[in-house]
Amino acid sequence: MPHLPPRLVEACGKKYLTRLEGRISQTMKTGCRKDEKKIVICVCGMTGCGKSTVAKKLAEKYAFRYLSGGNALKALALEAGYKPAETGWWETGEGMRFLQQRMEDSEFDKRVDERLVELAEQGNVVLDSWTMPWLLKKGFKVWLEASPEVRARRVARRDGIGVEKASKVLKEKDERTRMIYRSLYGFDLGNDFSPFNLILDTNELGIDEVFQAVCMVVDRLVFGKS
Repeated sequence: MPHLPPRLVEACGKKYLTRLEGRISQTMKTGCRKDEKKIVICVCGMTGCGKSTVAKKLAEKYAFRYLSGGNALKALALEAGYKPAETGWWETGEGMRFLQQRMEDSEFDKRVDERLVELAEQGNVVLDSWTMPWLLKKGFKVWLEASPEVRARRVARRDGIGVEKASKVLKEKDERTRMIYRSLYGFDLGNDFSPFNLILDTNELGIDEVFQAVCMVVDRLVFGKS
């Protein structure tokens, strides 16, 4: 069993420490190695956890391609006549209407996921996706955990809206998104952590601290750095 740095232990929290230690031991035996050519890193978590920011920073750090399921869905939304903004669009009335359309027509999500799987096979990618941790057999998979209260505050600050409104929208969005993926693939987003190599509690961490903690583990387990 490798020794976990105190800062990482603190960041992961008692709730996830046992699972993380087990994953580290398993990954060091069977996971990615430095000489592998097709490295895949998946970053996942509910809205407001910081997954997109962390995924982009990881892609930049390792000179990997950044792939976003959300951006791919926005491209399809644009084709369908919506006008998605760069940030905060999913929580708007229009974004929620597209979410409802996705619930009624699974082809949007299927098209995106099929394409992401194809691109992931090329390797050296960082995926910002709610589905790839379950649909891909390979890859190093990270879940960023944050409480509903913390996520609501972050989204409210990001979008310039009230915390109460952000909380209400996130609750509805979470429920609908879970329904989509439970119906399509059978997994329970936000409650099933079985695919993940690392689960990091971000409630008390800034985005730079989250990024540093993730890098610490990825450097060690994916790239074999001491």
